[in-house]
This record gives sequence, structure tokens and C-alpha cells, in this order.
Amino acid sequence: MAELSTAALERAPGHVKRYQRQKLWAEAGSAIAALVALILLATVVGPVVGEHLRREFGGETWSKLLAVAAMIAVTLELATLPIDFWSSYLVEHQHGLSTQTLFGWIVRRIKGYVVGGVLGIALICGLYALLWQTGDWWWLWATAGWLAVTLVLGRLLPIVILPLYYRFNRLDDETLLTRLRALCEGTGLNVEGVYKLHMSDETRKANAALAGLGKTRRVLLGDTLLDTFTPDEIEVVFAHEVGHHVHRHLVKMIVYRVAAALAGFWLVDQILRAAAPSLGYQGLTDPAALPLVLLVITVFGLILSPLGNALSRYFEVQCDTYALQRTRRPDAFRSAFAKLARMNKSDPDPHPAVVWLFYDHPPIRERLALADRVL
Repeated sequence: MAELSTAALERAPGHVKRYQRQKLWAEAGSAIAALVALILLATVVGPVVGEHLRREFGGETWSKLLAVAAMIAVTLELATLPIDFWSSYLVEHQHGLSTQTLFGWIVRRIKGYVVGGVLGIALICGLYALLWQTGDWWWLWATAGWLAVTLVLGRLLPIVILPLYYRFNRLDDETLLTRLRALCEGTGLNVEGVYKLHMSDETRKANAALAGLGKTRRVLLGDTLLDTFTPDEIEVVFAHEVGHHVHRHLVKMIVYRVAAALAGFWLVDQILRAAAPSLGYQGLTDPAALPLVLLVITVFGLILSPLGNALSRYFEVQCDTYALQRTRRPDAFRSAFAKLARMNKSDPDPHPAVVWLFYDHPPIRERLALADRVL
């Protein structure tokens, strides 16, 4: 496997740099387009629409809220759809990473509208119900509600949401399963099963994940990974996922996000009380002010994202270290993650600013160098 050694990563081919540059510009461009759209909706369009809705619906707050939510959804989709199509379909095909047809891309997008629409409406209605019913402490109740939603969706993700997007079935390779089960011994990790995720229906990339909560927790291994990695390499990747459980990363990330949600909702409360009337809204509870609510949450999320990424990268280093120490297979670790980098066209040497702003995993060169330090 000379082509998969660390030395092979001394230079990134031009097409890899170009691919990562295109994906980076798309991510930044989509975020900017959405932010600009929210600014215009919150400061210019929202107050005008609010006045029109008051004449149309009078005191019927739920109708006004749903109308404003629909306006925001359509506007954001129109603002970001061209960039998303270019990035997720055209660029992926240009670089030979996608196996998805145009029809498949459209179907997946429609599924996203349905699932995202249902969840989005439920979350917005729940937020405003708390805002209207719990008074000055709504932001505290909203944080508790966010935690409840997170726990419920964590349980439902692998059994309700993921099947809408991917085919998967239980892994039936008993020899491999025996090796993977041995890695769980002594860790307290109970998984409902190990599943083969049919990623090849849409992509040539490879991935693995630990998904679900409680009785729905399971390990998902992409078929692109299972079909191209050796048993030793699969064992290392699986051990990395076990590391997330051993280090209780899910619990720690939930705690972090609860703290961020609490700060974010409190910030919404403070800014809307100060800014909503001056912008032409009737106050904090005005349904027409929903664009302002989403703008504050979006900006706060963008500000916090480098911190969240840094925390995630730290967790990933812990899991890489655990996988190396648990398996004692540094060569398999190096070849597995070098192979992942090649299949996913990962840049081994991204600019530090790019890592700080966008990366929730360490660059591949840092991950390979870890094997030399740990073992």
C-alpha cells in the first residue's frame, strides 16, 4: 500500500485542492446568501409583511406565524438553491465522487423539504407557544424544550429519519462481527446492531458513524468502506466510533449545545426587546418578527461555530488515540485514514484559518502523525 502511506500525502493533487476550494466557497457562499436574505427579511420585509398580515388576519396569531414561516422558507431556498445544486450535484460529478442521478438529487431535495418542513413548523410553533405562554422566562423554557427535542430526535434518527434517505441492512459477515464485538467488550457500549449503509447509491465517498440513543444506538458503516477496506482497517475505524462512547462525547456535546441554546435564546430575548419596536414590529411576541429571531440565532451560531468545531476536533483526536491504543494497529490506522482521505478528496494541508472556521475533524496529516506519537 505504498500509495496510501504518509509520504503519499506530501503533496495534494491539484484536483483535490480545487475540489476543496470549490466546496469551501460553496459553504461560505450559501451561508452569506442566507445571512443577507435574513437581514433583508428582518429589517425591511418583515415589518411591511407584519402590517399586511395584521390587516388580513387581525388577532389570529397562528395564521400570521405560519405565513411568515412560509415566506422565510421560500426566500432562503431561492437564495441558496443555485449554490447548493452546484456544490452537491455538479461539483461532486465533476470530480467523480457522485453516483447520484439528477432525478435522485431532486427526490432527495423534496424529501428534505418534507422532513425539514414538518420539523421546522413543529419547532417554530413550539417556540412561539412558549414565547406566548411562559412570559419573561420563555428563553429558559425554550432551552428545556430544545433539550427534549434533541433527545427525541436522537432516538428517532436511525429508525425514522435515516431510512428516508438511505438503504441499510444488518452486517452479516460473522467473522468481521466477531472482531467488532470484541472491541465493545469492557466499554459498556450496547448497540442495537452493526449496519451496512448503502452510500454507494449516491456517492463514492466512505464514512462511518455511531448513531442513535438508548435502544436505537447502532454503528453504521458505509458500503463503500466495507467493500474497499481490509478487516484490520475496518476494525480501526470501528474502534474510533467506540471511542466516542468511551469518552462520553455525545453527553458532553449535548451539554455544550444546551449551554449554547440557553445563551442564544437569552440573546434573542434581549435583542428583540430592544430592537423589535424600533424596526416596526409590535414587540417580542409579534409573529412577523420571526425573521429577526432567526437572524439573531444564525449570527450567534456563526460566531460560536469555531468553538464548536474546535471541541469536535478535540473529541476526534481522543477517538483516534483510543483506536490506536485499543487495536494496537498503527499501520492499519495509517492506511485506513489515508484511504479515507483519498476516497473523500480531503486536503492534507488546509490553511489554519480554514481549519479554524470550517473543520470539525483534524486534517488528515495531523491524524496520521498521531500514530507516530501514540505508538
